[in-house]
Order: sequence, then structure tokens, then C-alpha cells
Amino acid sequence: MTTPILEVKGLQKLFPVKKGWFQQRSYVHAVNGIDATVYEGETLGIVGESGCGKSTLGRCILRLLQPTQGEIIFQGQEISRLGKKEMNIVRRQMQMVFQNPFDTLNPKLKIGHILTEPLLTHGFPREQRQALLEETIEIVGLNKQHLNRYPHEFSGGQRQRIGIARALMLQPKLIIADEPVSALDVSIQSQILNLLQDLQEQFLLTYIFISHDLSVVEHISDRVAVMYLGEIVEFADKDKLFSRPLHPYSQALLSATPISDPDENRERIILRGDLPSPSNPPQGCKFHPRCHACMEICRTETPRLREVEDRQVACHLI
Repeated sequence: MTTPILEVKGLQKLFPVKKGWFQQRSYVHAVNGIDATVYEGETLGIVGESGCGKSTLGRCILRLLQPTQGEIIFQGQEISRLGKKEMNIVRRQMQMVFQNPFDTLNPKLKIGHILTEPLLTHGFPREQRQALLEETIEIVGLNKQHLNRYPHEFSGGQRQRIGIARALMLQPKLIIADEPVSALDVSIQSQILNLLQDLQEQFLLTYIFISHDLSVVEHISDRVAVMYLGEIVEFADKDKLFSRPLHPYSQALLSATPISDPDENRERIILRGDLPSPSNPPQGCKFHPRCHACMEICRTETPRLREVEDRQVACHLI
């Protein structure tokens, strides 16, 4: 993992909030100044509570949402300001697996048609389309007979396999998986995770894996970024983060994960209150209203993500 495939610099996404005629316009800071590097062949996990900006970050990287500010450098090319035609060329190398397999497949189309659409969009010849279609459906654990069926004829796990097949059709280098197993039973989750790992090894894929489930992230990731209210608060190798989290928010998240060993004792850290509104974030450190170790400086000064020991942390305590 020495060659960067993706670099994100100062990425920001603001959503305007509609208000009355005489009210000052405000914005939801969904993604607020993210810096990150993803290396070829690795899996970068992104974790955090619902509403922290994980999915928005993934969609901005793919330009499904237009970033408000910042740079996205994919395979050495700055893509955040590319036009539609230029971006379509880049998108052959960047694909997404969506969260809910029940909502992301057109119920009126057969699976063969759904999987062929990306190839038609990008001008693949007919002979190549059929060969890729049959090869890809078998790679994800289904067979050619399934191509003539409709989405409602499949289980949730099978639908997610189809979603993965659709992402693979254009033979991409980078796949962003947005909570791809959260809607599935636990037994099916393990099958999909193992499939993703097998595909990564077979096709030398790079993943950005978005999830709120820390046990899933620990299983599949090489490095992990912990997000809170649109910002990365800790960025570390998986083993180092899960063995010794430094940021108070990371510590609270890990303390809430289920323990497999009944003899292990772990102190639970209970966060105070709810996630603050991203349209009106607190001053200073955004986590300070819920932090059990808050200091006076945390209320006034915003900590920057900086190198600390073997990772990056944004915290005045460290």
C-alpha cells in the first residue's frame, strides 16, 4: 500500500437550509474539511454515528454530489471540477455498492437488463457485453438463469450480490461500499463480506467501506477513519485503533461494541445528549458537549487533525 489511488484535500459539502424571508440563511455542514489518502489494494473503513457525514463523503468522492469546496485526486487526476463527459470516463474506474438492496434495483427490469445498463452507457460492443454479463453474475455466486428474473424473486443477500455485480461490470479500480450489509441478516452479512474480500484479492480492488458497525469494519478494513459531525477525529491502522483508541469519541464507540468473551470486562462510556445539529455545530471542538474529558480549551478552540504517535488525532487531550 504505497501508491495512493485517491487523495481528498479539504473536502467540504454544505447543504443550504430553507428559511423565511427575514431569516439569515444557514447551511448544514455535512462534510467539513476532510483530508484523507487511500492506497491501492487497501480497504479504508469509515465509521461514525448516523448523520456524521459518512455517506455524503462517499457520494462527494464519486461526484454523485458536487462538493462545495476541496480537491479530489483520483489516480493522479483532479476530478472535482470535471465536466459531465470527462467525469463519465473517470466513473468507469469508480463505482458504488449502495446500502439497501431492496430499493436500488429497478423492479420493472430483469437482472440482465439492470447489469447491462452500465455497459450500454459506456459504449461496450454487444459481444463483450454478453461475455461480461455471464462472467460477472457467476463471479458473485449466481448463475446465468438468474439474469431472466426480476428483483422481487431474490432474497436480500442475492440482491446485494446483484448490486455488487453491477459495480463490477465496468471493471473499476475503486469501489465505495455504503453500509452494504446493514440491511441483511447476520449470517448473510458474513457471506457478503467474504465475497467482497475474495473479489478484492481476485481483481486487486480498493475499497472505501462505510459502516456504523464496528465489528464489521474491524473484520474487513486495513485502516479506519472515525467521523464525527462531518470531520475525521481519528485516523489509524485497524489494529492500533481497536486495541488503543485515543480520541474520546473513538473510545466511546468501541466501548459500546458487543464483547465475545464473557470473562472480559469493559467499562462502558455513555455519551451525554444527542448528536448536535450540523446546521448549528458547537464552537470549539464539536464533540465537547458530549465529552467526558472536556477541558476549557475544548469549548473555544477547534482541534486540528495532526500526527500523534502512530496515527492522526484531532483532540486537545492528546
